[in-house]
This record gives sequence, C-alpha cells and structure tokens, in this order.
Amino acid sequence: MVVLPPAKPTSLLAALLLRPGEVVPTDRLLEAVWGEKQPATAKSALQSCVLRLRRLLARYGIAERLVVAVAGGYRLSADAESLDLLHFRRLAAEAAGAGESELPMLRTALGLWRGPLLANVPSELLHRDEVPRLAEQRLRVLERVCEIQLAQGRCSEVLVDLWEATGAHPQHEGLSAQLMRALYGSGRQNEALAEYRRIRGRLRDELGVDPGPQLQGLELAILRGEELRGLPRGQAAAEPASAPPAPAPPVAPTGRGTGDGGPGGIVSADGAAGPAHAGHAGHAGHAGQAAHAGHAAPLTAPARPALAAPDTTGTDAVLAGSGPAGASPAPRLPRVPGFTGRAAETAGLVAHLSRAERAPGGPEPVLAVVSGGPGMGKTALALHAAHLVADRYPGGAALVSLTAPDGTPRPVEEAAAELRALLAPGASRGPCLAVLDDAMHPDQVRDLLAGTASVTGRGAVVVTSRRRLAALVATHGPAVLHLGALPRQESHALLTRVLGRQRVAAEHAAARALTDLCGHVPLALRIVMARLLTRPAQRLADCATWLRRDLPARLALPDDPRLSVPLILDGALRRLPAPLADAHLRLARLNGQLTVPDAAGALAVPETRAEELLEQLLDRGLLDEEQPGLLRMNALFRAHALHRGTRAGEVAQALLPVARHALPSGAT
Repeated sequence: MVVLPPAKPTSLLAALLLRPGEVVPTDRLLEAVWGEKQPATAKSALQSCVLRLRRLLARYGIAERLVVAVAGGYRLSADAESLDLLHFRRLAAEAAGAGESELPMLRTALGLWRGPLLANVPSELLHRDEVPRLAEQRLRVLERVCEIQLAQGRCSEVLVDLWEATGAHPQHEGLSAQLMRALYGSGRQNEALAEYRRIRGRLRDELGVDPGPQLQGLELAILRGEELRGLPRGQAAAEPASAPPAPAPPVAPTGRGTGDGGPGGIVSADGAAGPAHAGHAGHAGHAGQAAHAGHAAPLTAPARPALAAPDTTGTDAVLAGSGPAGASPAPRLPRVPGFTGRAAETAGLVAHLSRAERAPGGPEPVLAVVSGGPGMGKTALALHAAHLVADRYPGGAALVSLTAPDGTPRPVEEAAAELRALLAPGASRGPCLAVLDDAMHPDQVRDLLAGTASVTGRGAVVVTSRRRLAALVATHGPAVLHLGALPRQESHALLTRVLGRQRVAAEHAAARALTDLCGHVPLALRIVMARLLTRPAQRLADCATWLRRDLPARLALPDDPRLSVPLILDGALRRLPAPLADAHLRLARLNGQLTVPDAAGALAVPETRAEELLEQLLDRGLLDEEQPGLLRMNALFRAHALHRGTRAGEVAQALLPVARHALPSGAT
C-alpha cells in the first residue's frame, strides 16, 4: 500500500479513480486539481500534471499508460481486482441475492474502507462533490448490515457499529432509528428513548425541525412496549433486571387490565395500542394502513419505522400458525405486550373460554361479553385472555370489528364474510376463537352467530362492547364482565410500574393527584405516563398543575391524534342520539353523583323520563352504578362534558376520521 503526498498529482489521480473507466472532462480535472485558481495555460498545465502522475505510478511499478488521454479528457482503466471502489460496488451488488452469504459479503465490502475518505487529497471540489456521494454508498451498506443483524436478534452485537455511525453522522435519522431499535432489543429502553431525545434536540437546534414520522413512530412504539419489526418476537420485550419494565401499550388498564393491543401500534377501540386485525379489504385495510405503520406501521405510519415483524398474510394482526405443509396458516390474534392486573376478571374469562375444550362437539360456541366505557381496556382483556387459552383453539383465532370506520354498525353480512374467510380454512384443525370487537347492538351479535355457526359452533366467541348488551345476555346467557375505571390503588400501581418506584415515591401526593385527574381511566393514565417518560426531568406535581389548567384537552399526545382523551370521548358522544348526548352534557353540571330526582330537576323532565335517560347512559358506559339508586359520572368524563358544554356536535372533524381509520375495531 502506497500513501501519496497531498499534491496536485494526487488530486488528479483521485479525480480519475472516482470515475474508473470513464472519460473525465478536462474542465472537471482542472477544477479538481487547481480549483478556481487555474493556470493561464490550463491545457499544458494539465498535461504536465498527467506526466508527473505517470512517473509517480511508474516509481511504484504501475504501468505508466494507466492514465490514457482521449478526446475531451482523460480516462483511467481499472477493474474490481485492482480498485477497491469497484470491488466494493461489485460485492454490494452481488450480496443482494446471496441469501445467507449476504451479511459476510457486505462485511467484506465494508472492510475495504480504510480511514477517512480522500484524507490525503487536497481538492476542495472532490471533497465537496464526491465525498458525500461515496459516504452515502457506504452508509447504505452499513444500514443493510445492521438491519440484517437486527432481524437476526443480534441487537447487542450491532451496537458498536451503530454508536460509531451515529457519532460520525449525528443527524442521520435512519441510523438513529436502528440504534434505538438495537438498544430497545437489548433491554435498554431508557437509552433508546435518550437517543431519540438526542437527535430531536440536535435537529431542532441546528435545523429547526422535528424528527420525521419514522423516529416519532418508533419512540411511541418503545413507550408502549411494543415488539419492533426486524426483531424476533419476544426479543424487544426482553427486560434485564437492570432495566425498568417497558410500559404497556397506551390503553390498557393495569390492576384491572393494561394494554389494549399489540405490536402493530394501532389504537384499539379502548384506546390501547395493538396491530390491525386481518380481514376484508375495507376494514382490515384501514387498520393495517396505520400500523405502521409496516405501520405502518405506525404507526403505519409512513414507511413507518419498523414496528412488528411482517407476517405471512401481509397484515399485522394475522400471524402464521402451525399446520400441515401447504395448508393455510391458522390466524392468531394480536398480542398485548405489558398486560398486567385484572387478575380476577382474566381468571374468570379464561375459565369460561376453557369450556370449549371440554365440549368440543357442542352445537353453539362458548360466549362471553366484555363491556365498559371508552378507554377501559375491554379489547385488551379479551385479547389477553384469548392468548392464554390459544392452545385450546388449534383452528386459529380472529379479531373482527363490528363497527365501520365512520362509527356506524357494520353490516352483519360483511362482518360474517370476514369471519368465515379468516377462520374457515383452519376450522378443520379444531375449535376456533373469535373476538367480535365493539358491538353496537345485540342483534349484530345474534345475527353474526347465526350466519357463522359452521365456523363458530365448536369454538368460542368473545364480544367487546361499550354497551352491556343485556338483550344478548337474556337470550344467550354468556359470561358477563363489566370493566370500569381502575381502583385507586391499581392506578397508583400502574404509575409506579411504568415511571419507577423511586420517581413516584418521591412525589407520592402528586402521583395520587395525577391518577385522580385522569379519573383512573387507563387511556388517560397511559397518555400522562408517556408524557412523563419523555420528560424525565419534569416533576409529577408540575405535570398535575399543567393538566389542571386545561383538563381534559391536555390529555392528548401531539404526535399521534389517536391518543387523545377528548377525541375518544367526542367520538363516544357522536354515537349517542342527540337527546341522550344533551342529557349527558347537562348532567355533568351536577356534582358527579346522580339520583333520579336530581337528574329530573337538572333535565327538567319527569322522573320516569330521567330514569330512562340514566339507564341508557349507564348502558353505554358513561355512568357507573355506585349503589342502588345512586349513579356516578367518572370525574374525567364529567370534565370532558363540562368542557364541551352544549357543543355536542362540534367534534374535531379533521382528526376523527384519521383516528377511526387507525383503530383495529374502527371504533373510538
């Protein structure tokens, strides 16, 4: 190896080597060698420089005629055996189709790069025009190498390369995203979030912009504790003893159910994060678009950063199941990372769903109804319990929405066709399990069960709904679970689990105030915790004070319109008949505890009518029964209603369709 001195012949050689086999125009060579201060006799000066270069090459045993004069300029002949740049490009091209050999070939290609680019070349033109182009070629290969290792679960191994690369290219969002994924996959969630804050601060300080959708979606996925695409399932959830546990998805309740979704990062009907469910083009499609976000994922999000490994069907919610070779894989439900709490409810639901195994030939499915108000974790509990009994349903499981993206009930025929398409291929293997999400009326479920009896008859069905579906309970006798807000101690336990015992214990009173401000509603708690996780220096007391100034409007995340208490509750009001929505808003003016006489006075209606309205609000999860004759409106629901006043029809029209488009259930 020969290192040439930083002189004009070296600049000339570099200009020719960067375009091997090509004719480099005379003007380009002159600018590369002399810049703006070119000699008066440019042509003869260049010829003299070429002569010096040939002599220099000959001194080291290289053919003098390697540099050839042609019409319009000069050309240097080279091939991949003699020039590292060509060897690098050949290896990179051949590696693309090399299968298991791709990684070692790319590693060999990267090994051809030694030291800084053109370190001994004084040409300003080449450093300005050529170095960025060459650096980009190398970075593309490096990113591919890191991506392969991440996909193999070798997160710790790839950290060294990524630390070095992000140090050299501190504004490169792709490398930063990979570093975040590698740290998260190694169980170092806090460091992954710190990397996001680092690049966000640099971009804001130096360019005045925020990170792109890929990094924003990735940060949100890490906050939710989701699995990331490119990491084997379960790898991202690794939590060594030294690292605090990853937070569960943004909507599930703890203590009484945390985590309403899964890897795809999509908000469910209850506000939790989870992947889109597979289904017909209209409904599986709308959910899948946001999941990133593949994202979707996304959050999809735009080429959303890697969230959740792609599955065999092309939708995030359907994961390949076991089955005979050549058979269609049995669909599975999205997972609920970080689910904790609701132990009694989970145990009861699991025991009920286990009945299908004991009576596989039963004429009707085992049926359960999980009801509750917006944001209470219904879908989370249903999915979590379903996974616990998955081995009892070898025919597979599917999540089907009963609500259309516009908030109206889906036609039964449409939902039934989706359910049959998902489960029928696996029904021959044994019982199947269906989660019918966000039912709006008992007849939807009755008709759907009748139309899919051949698929569901030997298995089980779990129905989630904001309504109590009393008529379905009367005719079909399912197991019934109703989820309300979390008890205070469970809200506090959730806050401690996510934020850390030390931080919460240091501000015990402020922590209690925060959970009270959230009404102990899981969605609200998740939003607050996400805010505090991304602001580690913020005091809990300061956060509580900030929330009080504009509650509940501030219970929303600015980088994701789906995670918004006002949006979810606005959507719930839009579902109500106008008289019922108006009654809800007017009853909020009372002190939160409601009796029939009080309601009659506030609404200026007879007590019989007031009782009807209270029953309907109770049925829709907007009121809770504290004791016979005494109802209560959740503090957060009441704050929202007071904030809305009489403007029941004024919903954020621009955001609502976006949010519904991203929900697996299509619900709010």
